Amino acid sequence: MREKRREKAPMSLKAAFIFVAPEADSNKHRAAIKTPMVSLIAIGVKDYKEAIEVTKELVEQGIAAIELCGGFGLEGAAAVKKAAEGKAAIGVVRFDNHPGLQFKSGDEIF
Repeated sequence: MREKRREKAPMSLKAAFIFVAPEADSNKHRAAIKTPMVSLIAIGVKDYKEAIEVTKELVEQGIAAIELCGGFGLEGAAAVKKAAEGKAAIGVVRFDNHPGLQFKSGDEIF
């Protein structure tokens, strides 16, 4: 009699979404959502410097994927990628001119 193979349950993805907003405080402006397949933390940061600090914190916590809001320009996304040190995949939502940042790129502001 053949033995049934047990399929391994897929692991839950630990992910984060970081958005940039000048009045944000990463200690206060955060929320968590957990589904059977994804655990997501959303965090607001006031600038690129805070985004870099938060990124380092997240990779220490085992976050495997970080998505950045459209307010991050090329320079901001590159700074976050460098801060992750290859320990998390970095993705970016793109706006050429972000409506929440006076239709500018974060690169112009931060």
